[in-house]
Amino acid sequence: MANKDLIIDASDSEVSLALLEDNQLIELNKEKRNIRFSVGDIYLGKVKKIMPGLNAAFVNVGYERDAFLHYLDLGAQFRTQQKYYLSALQKQGKVVPIHKFKPEPDIDKDGKITDVLTQGQTVIVQITKEPISTKGPRLASEISLAGRNLVLIPHSDKVSVSSKIENADEKNRLKALLQSIKPRNYGVIIRTVAEGKKVAVLDAELRELVRKWESAFSSVRKEIKSPRLLIGEMNRTSTILRDMLNVTFNSIWTNDPSLADDIRKYIKEIAPEKSKIVKIYKGTIPLFDHFGINKQIKALFGKTVSFKHGAYLIIDHTEALHVIDVNSGNRSRKGNDQELNALEVNMEAAVEIARQLRLRDMGGIIVIDFIDMQSSENKQTLFDKMKEVMASDRTKHNILPLTKFGLMQITRQRVRPEMNIITNEKCPSCLGTGEIKPTILFTDELEGHLAFIVDKIKTRKLILNVHPFVAAWLKKGLFPIFRKWNLKYKISLKVQPVVSYHMLEYHFYDREENEIDLS
Repeated sequence: MANKDLIIDASDSEVSLALLEDNQLIELNKEKRNIRFSVGDIYLGKVKKIMPGLNAAFVNVGYERDAFLHYLDLGAQFRTQQKYYLSALQKQGKVVPIHKFKPEPDIDKDGKITDVLTQGQTVIVQITKEPISTKGPRLASEISLAGRNLVLIPHSDKVSVSSKIENADEKNRLKALLQSIKPRNYGVIIRTVAEGKKVAVLDAELRELVRKWESAFSSVRKEIKSPRLLIGEMNRTSTILRDMLNVTFNSIWTNDPSLADDIRKYIKEIAPEKSKIVKIYKGTIPLFDHFGINKQIKALFGKTVSFKHGAYLIIDHTEALHVIDVNSGNRSRKGNDQELNALEVNMEAAVEIARQLRLRDMGGIIVIDFIDMQSSENKQTLFDKMKEVMASDRTKHNILPLTKFGLMQITRQRVRPEMNIITNEKCPSCLGTGEIKPTILFTDELEGHLAFIVDKIKTRKLILNVHPFVAAWLKKGLFPIFRKWNLKYKISLKVQPVVSYHMLEYHFYDREENEIDLS
């Protein structure tokens, strides 16, 4: 079984989550801390324009471009939901519990948008796709509130169980259990992680989701105008943690003590004996450098991605789809079995492609040009391998067999923009001018700051973080430069290489590992 580690780097501006399997980066998520319009957010939106030809409407939810709402995404209980909102509005937030509320008839599944919506109307909508490229958010009016084990659907009565729970007895147990404890007029989807859970855990989560939905309407007032946020989904970090966290991790590292406490509390609920896997990182080298993640990011997010034995992928993007080309490179085999060589390269490429799709969160249509193979049996083997390596991908996807031209098509659900990290760097020394200050003076600059620290700040135990090339220069020889500084200033200086720094970047730290301000 693979060793799994979760690394969470929290800064003031963003939170980055990296999932490692046997120290290999397989998933990366980044969330800006000021991000708006996340999947799952529920808004009071205002209908701006009805489009009968599209059987859809454009709705203002406060984004610069109006969001798109199709008739098929209204949900059968749309009229009941609107009636419930208007009731809360008239009663100034004193709402009737949904289980006592009389539902309206379902809307016609083959109906027209003009039958149910009018321009200027306020509607309750949920974001199903974040704004991508020039498009505004995509909306639905069939609301779902996700917990860890359950998904609550107000104004429905259906109970369904995840198809990934294969044990028939457990499926029946969970379905009967939820049907007996759920309030009237609420539907429930039982998630895969609910397998084996006790009634007390599921009941507590169900009550909390019902409370979250009904309490949102207590703040509804006539003087509060739409558009506005009604219920915010947990921030993306918490959402990812809710879906990713499990006790199979060997360790969870973070540099944010409060986040570590939250994770520890959560793990104590699901597996108390595993709470010790949560660890706080306190080193001076950046967290992602310490675990070698930044180096992997640089290697994995370019247009060309190398994998085993000199083979490589070329990944290109268009407005409509992603194209991945598999190349054998300078790989060679003894003998002339070209078919077997092609199969081996393709099988290894499949593993790397599955990793790339998760890493970059690539969505929409992905077309893969594998190396041509003649044997139908080999094509089936490659198709089976692709399904196997994609099985652990939590995002909904569909894989088609290879065409006669050796192309494989994959569709993967796209709900947010693709992760795009620029791996090429602007020259940090010349900033694009083509000229730099004399590098021979760089060590003089470092020594000048060192003298300032010793003289003004009066600290003698220091850490200096620099680019690996500079670190190698400072440590070179039998009597390296940094030792000369130690003797000259009567200090204890430790030099640490940091891969993510640009060539002439440096930072000094004191004995408590606090950065020293040189300004």
